[in-house]
Amino acid sequence: MDGTKEGMTRSDLVGQLAEQFDKLTHRDTEFAVKTIIDAMSDALARGHRIEIRGFGSFSINRRPPRVGRNPRSGEQVVVPEKLVPHFKPGKALREAVDANLPADEAVLDVTGRSAS
Repeated sequence: MDGTKEGMTRSDLVGQLAEQFDKLTHRDTEFAVKTIIDAMSDALARGHRIEIRGFGSFSINRRPPRVGRNPRSGEQVVVPEKLVPHFKPGKALREAVDANLPADEAVLDVTGRSAS
C-alpha cells in the first residue's frame, strides 16, 4: 500500500462485478446490487440484524437521549434518542484488512473461516 486511500462507490462495485461476471449485462448487475442494498436497508429499517459470514454483521444500536450543548451559545440542548446502523466486521475481514490484503485475496471457506 502506498498510503493513499481509495474508495469504492456503488458504480465502482457495479462495474467490477459486471467485468467479473461477463454473462451479466451492466444493467442486470446494477439491478442486482440495487436489490441487495435495498433489501438490507429495509431489513435494518425494520430492526432486523443482518449477518454475512466471513464479512460481518449489521445491526441497529440505540443511542439514549442526552443533554448536549449548542457550540455557539453554550446553551443546553436535549438530544433525543436515536437508532443508528452499526457494522461489526467478521473475523476473516478483520484479518484480511490487518494483513493489508484485499478481502478477495483472503481465502475463505463457506463458513467464513480462513482456509489457510
